[in-house]
Amino acid sequence: MTEAEDRKPRSDEARYDPEITSEFAIPRGLDVPKGEDSETTSEFAVPEGLLTPQPPSAEPEGSAFSPPSTYSAEHAPAAFTPATGVPLVSLVKDAPWQDRMRTMLRMPVAERPAPEPVQRVEEGGPAVPRVLDLTLRIGELLLAGGEGAEDVEAAMFAVCRSYGLDRCEPNVTFTLLSISHQPSLVEDPVTASRTVRRRGTDYTRLAAVFRLVDDLTDPETHVSLEEAYRRLAEIRRNRHPYPGWALTLASGLLAGAASVLVGGDVIVFVAAAVGAMLGDRLAWLCAGRGLPEFYQFTVAAMPPAAIGVALALAHVDVNGSAVITGGLFALLPGRALVAGVQDGLTGFYITASARLLEVMYFFVGIVVGVLVVLYFGVKIGGALNPDAVPTISERPLIQIAASMLLSLTFAILLQQERSTVLWVTLNGGVAWSVYGAMHYVGDISPVASTAVAAGLVGLFGQLLSRYRFASALPYTTAAIGPLLPGSATYFGLLSMAQNDVDKGLVSLAKAASLAMAIAIGVHLGSEISRLFLRVGSAGKRRAAKRTRGF
Repeated sequence: MTEAEDRKPRSDEARYDPEITSEFAIPRGLDVPKGEDSETTSEFAVPEGLLTPQPPSAEPEGSAFSPPSTYSAEHAPAAFTPATGVPLVSLVKDAPWQDRMRTMLRMPVAERPAPEPVQRVEEGGPAVPRVLDLTLRIGELLLAGGEGAEDVEAAMFAVCRSYGLDRCEPNVTFTLLSISHQPSLVEDPVTASRTVRRRGTDYTRLAAVFRLVDDLTDPETHVSLEEAYRRLAEIRRNRHPYPGWALTLASGLLAGAASVLVGGDVIVFVAAAVGAMLGDRLAWLCAGRGLPEFYQFTVAAMPPAAIGVALALAHVDVNGSAVITGGLFALLPGRALVAGVQDGLTGFYITASARLLEVMYFFVGIVVGVLVVLYFGVKIGGALNPDAVPTISERPLIQIAASMLLSLTFAILLQQERSTVLWVTLNGGVAWSVYGAMHYVGDISPVASTAVAAGLVGLFGQLLSRYRFASALPYTTAAIGPLLPGSATYFGLLSMAQNDVDKGLVSLAKAASLAMAIAIGVHLGSEISRLFLRVGSAGKRRAAKRTRGF
């Protein structure tokens, strides 16, 4: 027998030889069907009995837009459902458009309901490029006015859905707005963007934009594209509600009221007001020459500090520290701080980082201006005491009146509508009353007292904005003015000017803690109001997925 014949099995029983130890050997007793397909081992083989109809499609078999040949819609398996189920999202039609749009933005794209066009469009569908351009222009005005990134996206989303554009994705960063619209799954998306180059504080213009978006989302109000463009142009052309001299006077009154909050008297009130008005005029002069905002803040911080040092050198029996502290109150960027923290808490981390970086630059500008004056003042003999403790708790009625005046003047500086000034003034008085009761009467830490007072500001501001269907910023930003950490900031800078760096850093860290407490408290108060009002929310909102860990 040849060697080849010896390797060939002589019968079927040889295939079950117990000496064969290969893992591929067929166990004894197992019948192997014979035929050509018995050796088919491909995982892509079609099981026996499964029909493979070829659907009529213009796409080739391998196209991503054609269903697989083995798919049958009639016998399709049930859709996958998580073990906990998919929560039902209900949109209340009577809710403000901010809540409805925010709810849909927080939903996955596949779960969003189809848009019901509110505004009538021409036959053949809306003019997509013009709708996207209108959306970007509205978003630009809101973002430049200091609105939070989530609220800007909600407004842009509302405009698109009002004109029947489905599958729109707005995207907001600190300086760039973009929006993408995909007509269908097989069509190319249309994307447009716009850059925000100038920022200005005008809450009257902000409120007008909110009214425009509210009319666009109202099914009973018809606003064509041409009418929307016309109204937007009028909003841009509208002049500020207060003249320049009124803003300068408001800046002085704000500084004077802040100096009273930290223990100043009538002379301190006048000195702080004069210093703040001089700083405001110098800042306007620098702005007219095109100087960046960093140097504007540096120049504006010098006159109040110079007047405080001059009073100390003249040995006038006044609290020079209160004069400088009052001047700082008019410069602290509370609006940008609250917006930055709000963006971070709502998941817009890039925009939040940019806003907080802007706040840091403004703060450094203030530090440079004050430190330069304090350093030279200390060198020439100015006796400013960093250990001075303001006597605030001894005159609560005066402090409440000063806090309301501060909120009133802050509202004027923010160019708010006259109808909102009274409400924000009362809100600021309530905030200071709560802070004083908790900190000076209840002996609670200033950070906790500030957080609770700021939370009430956010709560009342959100309630007022819901009542008037407007933005919450005009009702909250000016009301947090009395809570800004001007005193802690000043004493930290003074300690550093006197070479006590450790003590100065501790005081500045306290100021940063108070600022964060204000921002977090305002946002938490707004969220609590939405939670208890049960308006426009999807019950218990699902939290965002974690990006790290388990």
